[in-house]
Amino acid sequence: MLDNIVARASVGRVTDPVGRTLVRWGVPPDLVTVIGTVGSVAAALWFLPRGQLFLGVCVTTAFVLLDLVDGAMARALGSGTKFGAVLDSTCDRLADGALFAALAWWCLRLGDQPHTAVAAMISLVAGQVVSYLKARAEASGLSAQGGLVERAERLILALAGTALEGLGLVGALAVALWLLSVGSVITLGQRLLSVYRSARVQSAELDADREPDLVAELRPDREPEPDAGSATPDDGSVTR
Repeated sequence: MLDNIVARASVGRVTDPVGRTLVRWGVPPDLVTVIGTVGSVAAALWFLPRGQLFLGVCVTTAFVLLDLVDGAMARALGSGTKFGAVLDSTCDRLADGALFAALAWWCLRLGDQPHTAVAAMISLVAGQVVSYLKARAEASGLSAQGGLVERAERLILALAGTALEGLGLVGALAVALWLLSVGSVITLGQRLLSVYRSARVQSAELDADREPDLVAELRPDREPEPDAGSATPDDGSVTR
């Protein structure tokens, strides 16, 4: 929902200069992607299960923001590579998985919030499936765009709820994760519906392309094609 042209333009005004600077220094975008992922995974798994929620959010957010910088670097280079796109998507899944797994661990071990841990796991699974559904649909030539909760919303809700919980607002994480889990399930349904509609449109277009040929074949006044075996040669002899 936040991933639109206006939001990208606003963020780009901040990240594009940073991306151009790193490109001039010869830093490859894939390296920034890997550093951001390793840092965010390490921060989430180290700080959050130990109960250092606010500090963990600050460090994790700093590394997550590198995901925006590598995109700016790719734009500065003119275009990204196919490997870079796959690497970026894979790293996003790793970072998201580490964050929600760490939150679930904290809820079960230190926070004494088993129901919130359930919400964290629902958010984790639904978020991963939402991302996979989009990738699988696009690989099949279909569309699975949009939805109530995309990756930006998942991270904002989860990190904001965690930070508030770390600052002493008890229950903030539970509210954030349950809202996120419900929103993620709704998004999954929205994207499935988008894929279904896209498939129907594609099927209708294919049928429309084939219909003239089918009508031509079924026309009763269509002259039959001559049988090569009964053709009369130019020399007047009859084939046997």
